[in-house]
Parts: sequence; structure tokens; C-alpha cells
Amino acid sequence: MAQTDQQPRKPRGGRNLPAAIGVGVGLGAVVAASLFVVKAVFMVVVAAAVAVGIRELTSRLAERKDVHVPQVPLLIGGVGMVVTGYFEGGQWSAAVLALTGLAMMVARMATPPENYLRDITAGVFTAFYVPFLATFVALMLAADDGAWRILLFLVVTICSDTGAYAVGYKFGRTKLAPTISPGKTREGLAGGIGLSMIAGALLMHFLIDGGAWWQGLILGGCAAVTATLGDLAESMIKRDLGIKDMGTLLPGHGGIMDRLDSLLPTAPVVWLLLTVFVGN
Repeated sequence: MAQTDQQPRKPRGGRNLPAAIGVGVGLGAVVAASLFVVKAVFMVVVAAAVAVGIRELTSRLAERKDVHVPQVPLLIGGVGMVVTGYFEGGQWSAAVLALTGLAMMVARMATPPENYLRDITAGVFTAFYVPFLATFVALMLAADDGAWRILLFLVVTICSDTGAYAVGYKFGRTKLAPTISPGKTREGLAGGIGLSMIAGALLMHFLIDGGAWWQGLILGGCAAVTATLGDLAESMIKRDLGIKDMGTLLPGHGGIMDRLDSLLPTAPVVWLLLTVFVGN
């Protein structure tokens, strides 16, 4: 007699899918409410995400590699980069990045000199990787149509991940980077690029004043590539640290950094292309 009982399929990556969907919907609601009610309030959300992301990354570095980054100047400088980027522009954010590096060098002098260079290097990397890249979100938001630019940025990045997951799950055969992220496939990458390009063309045409559909195709394709590279880069970091997730704050997703991995490197690319295509 044939066995009829089947084991339920394990969610991809061992994730709790209902929890992941619920958290995703909740995050989307927070972003939409802050973005389209009072634009500046969205900066509070970005600054909070940056602070939590910094804390997650530096905590994992301390736990797994015994790397101790000066926390206070990094957190103050990180939030400062985002805020000054929104109100004053990118040149001020770059200045705050430099000052943050100097402040960490001074703060680290309060402890023994062993591993001084290692700790400061990790601190400068964190300052660039999390808050400075997030500054480009603030620069997009500062434009007159900033809310729509942020919506475009978020949608094309999410479509990249969604398209890659759907196509890779159904048709994925050829591994993209098996030693870094075994679940990613070239077919999935193609699906992510395709969906992101379609979303970019539609949103650029209908939401961005002066935008054209062909510009959206370029923007969506570039965003999908940088989103994938960002995901792979964080996978490299997590493999080096020997962890699965950066944190546990978001059920079904991991930590804040596990959600920002594709968004952070995509932000400067989308900002640059929007500036070239339609200006500020």
C-alpha cells in the first residue's frame, strides 16, 4: 500500500513564512504612513533603522570576532549623517562621516592599544556600510517629489527579491554563487532583474515627473543587480562571522540588517540615476 502521508515542505531557509509576511506587512504600513503623512517623519524611521543596524553589526563583530568598535561616536555620527543629508545635502554627510571616523579614533584611545587598528577599521567600515549608504535615502527624500522617489526605490528593490525568489524557486537550476549563497540561482537573478525592470518602467512613467519608461527599465535593471550584490555581500559577512542572521528583532526575517542588505547598496545607485534622469 502506497504511503499517503507527506511531510510538509520546509519553508525556504527555515523561515516562519506567516510571521515573515505579517512583519513585512507591518513594516510596509509604517513606511507608508510615515512617508506620505509627514515626509520628515520618515527620517525618524530611517534614523532608527540605522541605529539598530549599527548595533546589530557591531554586536555580532564583538561576539564572533572580538572586535570592539566605539559605540557612542558611531551611533551619534551615524544618525547625524542621515539627518544632515536630508536637511543640508550630501557634502555635509560626507563631512560627518569623516568626523565620525576621527571621533572613533579618539574614543578608542581610552582602552589598551592592542587591536587598535582592527577596531577602528571595523568602525569605519560600519560607518560607511550602514549610515552613509542610508544617507542616499535621505537625499532622495529631500527632493520635491521625494516620497515618490522613495516608493520607486523600495518597490524596485522588493521586486528584485520577489522575482528572484519566485523564478528561482520554480525554475532555478544553475547556482549563482554556491560558496556564498547556495539558494541563489542565475535563473532567479534573471527573474529578479525582469520584474524590477517592469516595475521601474511603470513607476518611472506614472509617478516621477519628467520620467520615461525606458529610464525605468535601466533603473530597475541596475537596482536588481546592486540588490543582489548587496545580499551576497552580507552573506559573505555572515559566513565570515559564522551566523545565520544578524539579529532576531523581526520574526521570520532575522534582524534589521537582514532587511537592509539589499536596500543599502541600491540607494546610491537609484539616487544617482534619478538625479541624472530627472534632476533633484
